[in-house]
Amino acid sequence: MRKLSVVLAAGAIVWSAVPANAIVNGQADGGEHPYVGEIMQFAADFVDPAFDDPGAWFVCTGTLVSPTVVITAGHCTFGVGLDGESTTAGGGDGSGGNDIWIDFSEAAHVAGFPASEDYERDENHEAYEDRRDFLNDSAFWIRGTAYAHPEFASGPFILHDLGVVVLDTPVTTVGFGEVSPEGHLTDAYAHTPRNHVFELVGYGLEESRPFFSAGGHTRQKAQIKLNSLNPGAQDAFAFFSNNNGAAHQGGACQGDSGGPIFDSTDSNMVVAVQSFSLGPRATCSGIAGGYRVDGEDDLAFLAEFGIAPAG
Repeated sequence: MRKLSVVLAAGAIVWSAVPANAIVNGQADGGEHPYVGEIMQFAADFVDPAFDDPGAWFVCTGTLVSPTVVITAGHCTFGVGLDGESTTAGGGDGSGGNDIWIDFSEAAHVAGFPASEDYERDENHEAYEDRRDFLNDSAFWIRGTAYAHPEFASGPFILHDLGVVVLDTPVTTVGFGEVSPEGHLTDAYAHTPRNHVFELVGYGLEESRPFFSAGGHTRQKAQIKLNSLNPGAQDAFAFFSNNNGAAHQGGACQGDSGGPIFDSTDSNMVVAVQSFSLGPRATCSGIAGGYRVDGEDDLAFLAEFGIAPAG
């Protein structure tokens, strides 16, 4: 959700009445990653242009790594509302909000989600309550509590863009992803970064052009290649090819934030989460920035929630 002058925070897409949603130019997941779900969250401080009062809804992607823990991007968890109220006001750290839900269905259940057009400009609170009730009453959406990396808010988000959602209800029927061990990307691919295909999974836009976008809240996958492991940011993230016409298929777009980047097309080990994109926003092409989850500080953060790396 944060934007820098040269970095587009790719992900979270604001909810609107227009379906917005699966990896651009990718492929249907076909049940390959049932532990990856669509995240819906209410950011209490963000301004939705449809309303006078602050508060906006965003779509992200996350991976179940234990019965109650989902990993995603930090910007998908920071500033999530707590029963509709800000978690940053009054010196709050932006964590601990419970206005966040996830659906692990191949096609997320969004039919009937109240549209902004149904409300007047001064009825954002009413919209929040109706949307909250819609998600709470659903048999598919699971509520949780959001926590961002403790250093997310104190510096450039690209250096600490990792978050966790702790689910209210355990999920044991879809399997789990794993987290890569410390330094895995550097150890495995430092000398051959372009010769390995990774897989990105998400619920972001299927098609994006300057004046047109299409999609449908469906789980999609894309094959991407590693461009660089050392972009000058303390090994916090890696650059991947992104829908740029190479031999691989597809790339990340709005709504894919937090989506897992798996070690290969047949692996459940997450090496990074989709964080940002460099390139034309309208076409979602260029370079994808994946926030690495194999850093010492990131694994220490995940350990607080009982998550240990693979191996």
